Amino acid sequence: MAKIPYRYENLKDSGIKWLGNIPVHWNVERAKSLFRRMQRPISDSDDIVTVFRDGEVTLRKNRRTSGFTNSFKEIGYQGIRKGDLVIHAMDAFAGAIGVSDSDGKGTPVYSVYTPEDPTRVHIPYYGLLVREMAISGFVLSLGKGIRERSSEFRHKEFAPLELPVPPLAEQQAIADYLDARTAQIDRKIELLRQKAEKYRQLKQSIINETVTRGLDPSAPMKDSGVAWIGQVPAHWALRRIKDIGRSIIGVTYTPEDIVENESVGTLVLRASNIQDDKLSMDDSVYIRSEIADQRTLRKNDVLICSRSGSRTLIGKNIVIDERAEGCSFGAFMTVLRLKVSSKFISYYLKSSLFESQSGSFGSSTINQLTVTTLNNMFVPMPPNQELDAVVAYLDMKTGGIDNLIEMIETQIEKLQELRKALINDVVTGKLRVV
Repeated sequence: MAKIPYRYENLKDSGIKWLGNIPVHWNVERAKSLFRRMQRPISDSDDIVTVFRDGEVTLRKNRRTSGFTNSFKEIGYQGIRKGDLVIHAMDAFAGAIGVSDSDGKGTPVYSVYTPEDPTRVHIPYYGLLVREMAISGFVLSLGKGIRERSSEFRHKEFAPLELPVPPLAEQQAIADYLDARTAQIDRKIELLRQKAEKYRQLKQSIINETVTRGLDPSAPMKDSGVAWIGQVPAHWALRRIKDIGRSIIGVTYTPEDIVENESVGTLVLRASNIQDDKLSMDDSVYIRSEIADQRTLRKNDVLICSRSGSRTLIGKNIVIDERAEGCSFGAFMTVLRLKVSSKFISYYLKSSLFESQSGSFGSSTINQLTVTTLNNMFVPMPPNQELDAVVAYLDMKTGGIDNLIEMIETQIEKLQELRKALINDVVTGKLRVV
């Protein structure tokens, strides 16, 4: 069991605004006196090391092999060794700082460091400290003059920084404690994520079963005549989207059309505004109202992500309510304006029936659900009275599951906040572990 941290009894002013008080026996020194910047040559046998935003610095092949930008010529690449402190100059603000667990090579955008004096510096402690400084916003705060709000954190920014210097044994104890304690928290978070994923799978299976078979498991079935749909209840009708509604492509706008806020423009909804089947306003963009007026959302419209580099985003959708009524929507989105239940069609788009048609709009470069493809999709539909019962049932079942997932996500957020606060308090001397 990890030790319970407690507070230091004697503190002093560090003289550093972001750091505040530190234990009286700690010192403060500039990074350039603690670290030596390394620029090693590389060899043909070196594999690429990547600094990830979660603080892991490892061989790229250990994490994933796709989704990276590859250089035709590795100009300026440098050797990285296990135990080096590595800082991603362009991505440090997001947490891309850590200690390498492997030998290899890295891009010149990385700054690579070893201790000037290994008897005074324990690299894992400073990996935690400098990363905490970055993700808490300190890196962005360094931007001044022409570099205002720049996210760059290169050697010239790092070298003059004043850093706390606990005794070496204390640095080691802090790093060991945080390794153990954060591992415990991470395990709890992973178990909660697995639990949430099981609920998401249950929700998906309920939607799949209900939009294909209805609520009566004993109802006689018939062949729909459409391969990916298979059998449906004998009394259900098969309808094309174009026969039950109209598809509307979103508005095209340029960066010059973007304005500051709702007082001078109109909110334009994009894929990022749909999170976990709900409307999210966390990533809001406003455009000039005369542009937005070309496409205005109405209550009960189904807003669909119809174009994306990610296949998993295609078909993501919400039913528009009063909060988004009057907003606009972007060119990578499509709206279905329907004559039938919007909620039923929304559930259909979240079902395996929609997923089974993914081959009709996927490609190696872009995934796009065109209006033509959407209009020609078949939907198995129950009679109106049964349709209302199906929607009510799905609202009840999925709503309950969504509430459980939300509770789990809240627990995860609290654990993540605890993890962050613990690291901050321990590496900066607010809490003592020895």
